[in-house]
Amino acid sequence: MKKHLTYYLQTVFLAILLGSCSVQKYIPENERLYTGAAITIEADSTVQKVDELKTELEKVLRPEPNSTFLGMRLGLFYYYKNQQEKTGFINRWLYKKFGEEPVYQSDVKTYEVEDLLQNRLYNRGFFFSSITNSFQEQEKEAEVSYKIKVPAPYTIGTFQLDTLPLPIYNDVKQALVNSPIKNGMRFDLSSLKQERKRVHSQLMKKGYYNFNPDFLVFEADTNRYDNRKFDLFLKLKAKTPQKAIIPYRLENINIYTNKNVQDSTKMQVERFHEKNYFQNSLFFKPKHLDKFITLKNGMLYDPEISKNTARRLSSIGAYKYVNIQYNELDSLLTDSIASLEANIYLSPLTKRALQAELQVVTKSNNFTGPNLALTYSNRNLFKGGETLNISTNIGYETQFASGSDAGLNSIELGLKGELIFPRLIEPFGINDAAFKYAIPKTKTSLGLDYLSRSKLYKLLSANALFGYTWDANRYTTYEFNPISLNYTSLLNSSEEFETILENNPFLKRSFEQQFIFGLTFSYIYNEMIDANKQTPFYLQTTLDVAGNAISLLSKQKNEGEPKQVFGLEYAQYAKLDVDARLHFNFGKNNRQTLATRLFAGYGLAYGNSDVVPFVKQYFSGGPYSVRAFRIRSLGPGTYNENEDELSDGTFFDQTGNIRLEANAEYRFPIVSFFKGAFFVDAGNVWNSKPNPLFNGKDTFSSNFINELGIGAGAGLRIDVQGFVVRFDLAVPLHDPSLPKQERWDFQADKSVLNFAIGYSF
Repeated sequence: MKKHLTYYLQTVFLAILLGSCSVQKYIPENERLYTGAAITIEADSTVQKVDELKTELEKVLRPEPNSTFLGMRLGLFYYYKNQQEKTGFINRWLYKKFGEEPVYQSDVKTYEVEDLLQNRLYNRGFFFSSITNSFQEQEKEAEVSYKIKVPAPYTIGTFQLDTLPLPIYNDVKQALVNSPIKNGMRFDLSSLKQERKRVHSQLMKKGYYNFNPDFLVFEADTNRYDNRKFDLFLKLKAKTPQKAIIPYRLENINIYTNKNVQDSTKMQVERFHEKNYFQNSLFFKPKHLDKFITLKNGMLYDPEISKNTARRLSSIGAYKYVNIQYNELDSLLTDSIASLEANIYLSPLTKRALQAELQVVTKSNNFTGPNLALTYSNRNLFKGGETLNISTNIGYETQFASGSDAGLNSIELGLKGELIFPRLIEPFGINDAAFKYAIPKTKTSLGLDYLSRSKLYKLLSANALFGYTWDANRYTTYEFNPISLNYTSLLNSSEEFETILENNPFLKRSFEQQFIFGLTFSYIYNEMIDANKQTPFYLQTTLDVAGNAISLLSKQKNEGEPKQVFGLEYAQYAKLDVDARLHFNFGKNNRQTLATRLFAGYGLAYGNSDVVPFVKQYFSGGPYSVRAFRIRSLGPGTYNENEDELSDGTFFDQTGNIRLEANAEYRFPIVSFFKGAFFVDAGNVWNSKPNPLFNGKDTFSSNFINELGIGAGAGLRIDVQGFVVRFDLAVPLHDPSLPKQERWDFQADKSVLNFAIGYSF
């Protein structure tokens, strides 16, 4: 059956390809299909970079011919097929998705194209060029060629600033010191426009609040030359308003801390650091809010500083909208300076919020069940922008299986409190002014989790965190947690689970590492936030180190045994993760994406530990990893749990201290908010030291490339304004747990359906 289906699909595909080659029979009697245009340039010997000029001119060629794929015009073929009286559903869908209307010779208006070419040549200094065109016609096809004679270009003899009134003359003159416009340059209209914008930007930073780039004009004078040169002058447009040529200084800065209060006449005013804070009652303490405002009384107007203030205020987390408005103070207007009043209106978010989230969780060990998460938020808690989040989650999972595995269940309870301060809290007196782009945030959290697995064990864990996060610029973020604490206690373990631990020393040691005290540091570079970037790059590196500082307080009870702190054995290790992603956006409006990802991680146990704690080990497989394998079921190395007499595939996860993964995914729109994808994933985990239980199959070696789990598949995404629900169907292609001769196989019967929220990378 499988062979017949494959043969049928191949036959249909071949028929479509062969049919698409014969579109000529559909072309009307008196028409020829337009196949494109070619440009030939005959340039003067002084013209440089002719190939770049040709590429630039090719951009204005009109119209675009019908697209081809491997020499076939599939889009045109689908169009013609859809014009027939009887068309099937597949043909209609193919036309809607890929169809193209035919472009004929009669659609080509060569005189319009010549005008566009001539205009582009003029804009680049090639005046008095000549253009001719001719068609090369075949029976059913035609192409056009344009022959262009390009003379020597006009170049700049001198570039001068015309006489301007003070004080703008001095500021424009200073802006021109670093001007890219130099004597001897070829005339280029786009360069002149860019220079006008650059000078305007420099003037705005010096307080010219009312200045517009259109007030600057370039004039060319060829009277002194007869060899294609000209003098270039930068001058002010006639009748430029007086207000546009003088700088503005900030005289008053007013901050309205609660824009929801409409009547400002009843507000109290507090003067702090030469700013006026308006609030009817204390809503936000000025001493904390003032740090986010980079506008200063008496400074010249600068739009960049204004944007920086708005961004910093938005980052607090207490305000929904930030609006900065400027009013001109005409009474203070002179011939050389004017004044502005800045009004900052802050609209707060709802102070208290309750969020509920219900999920249905399906795990690799056949555990399935609901998970309810509740989060309570209190914003601006101490009137300094602080945010308190208290979250709790309740999860119940049961295992659908037959025989002795039936009835296994898991109950998980969690409680976490998080307090975020939008400022630095530290003992060293670091000034917030040292952070120009954004003020760091201080995060503290306490959490408690309880996990009960029937017939196995009960696990109680507590965690605490104190750290900082800050944005160095638009793309770069740092996270530093000098205190990261985790305590785990294994309660009421069953005899069955104790047997598993006794037979697996690595697993037993990983559970014995009860106390983890260390620090983490992350560097994140994220260009994905820029929707207009064609090749955005993302990089996250995380360093996790534990046990070094606490070891100074440790004691060893007995010779040869691990050291303890407060009567607890502590873990000592270092982990380094690198997650790199590169996207290639293309197609109409960049709606198609080729997303790639590479992940590498290594954990080293040393000192008081001979194995990385279980909660810090790596796993592979699942909806955010190698999707053709269920979560935590891939590896380590070539280990096969079905060949392990001590494992029933239910009780513990397959982990390691080394992880490598690579992913590639082609994403494309389908219709409306439905999007599709094709993907390939590869990865695995290994141990750097062999686990005796795995008979050497789990260790990392130079042969790691042949031990990667590889899968491929297709996916459907429901993307509603950035909220993505994802379904991925993946099939294993290379299973490292199988014998070498059996690893490469299209295992359709072992396909995995993944359900997840958000993109995998």
